[in-house]
Amino acid sequence: MNDRRYKEADKMSDLICNNYSLLMVLSRFGLPLGFGDKTVKEVCALNGVDYNTFLAVVNFVDEDRSCLDEEDNGVSVVSLMSYLKQAHAYFLDFNLPAIRRKLIEAIDCSASNEVAFLILKFFDEYVAEVRKHMDYEDKVVFAYVEALLEEEKELPQYQISIFARRHNQIEAKLTELKNIIIKYYPAKRDTNLLNAVLFDIYNCEADLAMHCKVEDYMFIPAVRKLEKEARNNEKQ
Repeated sequence: MNDRRYKEADKMSDLICNNYSLLMVLSRFGLPLGFGDKTVKEVCALNGVDYNTFLAVVNFVDEDRSCLDEEDNGVSVVSLMSYLKQAHAYFLDFNLPAIRRKLIEAIDCSASNEVAFLILKFFDEYVAEVRKHMDYEDKVVFAYVEALLEEEKELPQYQISIFARRHNQIEAKLTELKNIIIKYYPAKRDTNLLNAVLFDIYNCEADLAMHCKVEDYMFIPAVRKLEKEARNNEKQ
């Protein structure tokens, strides 16, 4: 029985109208806007995206799940990995730099304002942590998965369980940053800029949390399945 909210025959535009946060999923799958009344399956086919994987991620994100649905066993690791890589590029090259620019505009960065200096320093250190976290995934984890997919005879001495054990929730430190701003930054009367950047930080925190959940509950199980297949092939 198919109880997923969104299905292949649904209009792609309906997904966005129902939940605008799914725009981020479209973007990370490389799906452009302007799809008219085309269905999910049609839009994915036109853009070379595996629609089963797209729907698995869309329903996972929309319903904020903590496990993979049985119907999502057909997830394409290639498509899912591409989605995760695009998410990394979004956070590191667009979202976090944009928040930093807004922070500089919203707070008094003069030498005399120690709290503002602390906020900016804290944010920069956090971004460095996120970059290190995502660089590890790009250069080590994804390279390992690509070797599995290519069925290389000599696989790297690595297992996805190593990644699973060390996979920390990178959004947690943003909570500390929000608390510093909310509790200790003496804002001026016009708080529109500061409130706007706080809103962006809240959204970024939620987005990063969901990104980690997709890795934990979709990507890692899919790679474990690949590893099992690779071990079975070695025995034959």
